[in-house]
Amino acid sequence: MPYAYHLLFRARPRYRWWKPIVALVVGVGIYYALSIVWQELLLLTVDAIGGAQARLDLVADIRRNQQDASNPLVMLFTLGSLALLLPSMIVGVRILGLGPIGQLSSVVARLRWRWMARCIVPAVVYMALQVGLGFVVPASWQGQGSDAAATQTSTPPLALFVSIVLILLLVPFQAAGEEFAFRGFGMQALGSWVRWPVVAIVVPTVAFAFAHSYNVWGKLDVATLGVAFAYLTWRTGGLEAGIVAHVVNNVVVFLLAAPVVSTQQADGSPGAFVVTLVASAAYVGLVTLVARRNGPERVAPESVSVADVAG
Repeated sequence: MPYAYHLLFRARPRYRWWKPIVALVVGVGIYYALSIVWQELLLLTVDAIGGAQARLDLVADIRRNQQDASNPLVMLFTLGSLALLLPSMIVGVRILGLGPIGQLSSVVARLRWRWMARCIVPAVVYMALQVGLGFVVPASWQGQGSDAAATQTSTPPLALFVSIVLILLLVPFQAAGEEFAFRGFGMQALGSWVRWPVVAIVVPTVAFAFAHSYNVWGKLDVATLGVAFAYLTWRTGGLEAGIVAHVVNNVVVFLLAAPVVSTQQADGSPGAFVVTLVASAAYVGLVTLVARRNGPERVAPESVSVADVAG
């Protein structure tokens, strides 16, 4: 029988109910180990070049705002760490025999680059709505004070240039890592126990929202994106649509934030939540329309159930 995306673990001959749990433990363990190594190497490098005070200053900056796009070292610390989700989840799945390297990518066990390219225009429209509606909605509805501009400090040119380069280089891996972890592994793990796709869409989305240290409105904002990306993963049979929108969203958000030194992490608001709701709905509609015309594979071929998982 053909298998929808969230049921792909079930299709593997070596599947056992407990394997996704162990794979999660292994993947998370690898992620934390790699993250600690990455972060300590960065801090040691800063210490060696700038001294102990430079290290303490960076730690303070990270604690104040892990998403400070105006600080290249904070970007390197945060984006580099999150990017490690990508290999960690792939290796966890592979070690437990739950599928080949491309298991989490799509129903054909690889990223479908042509389909991914077709999602770029809808993603640009989505981001244009996000930014455009952000200008329409009053600043007070988005949690921005009227005197915010008066307290802003411009990012030094060199720091701005380095931040932009790091954002363009690392965000694709950071965004893909989150998609592989929450939409990829999360959906296939839940789908291996419960066939109903709503469960595979909603439960990982809750985890995705609480993985972000925002207020309630910020978590609802993130959850809206999570539901949209998860639905499209199920609807199109792969992570491509979610990855494209996630990359475009984060690149634009960080690039817009980079020119101004940030003293605290941005939070959510009712206005921003409504903007995301509208833009996400538009993206889902556009991608669904493109999918109907171009027909990406929505289910795995029947042969997947007898495929050699070592391949």
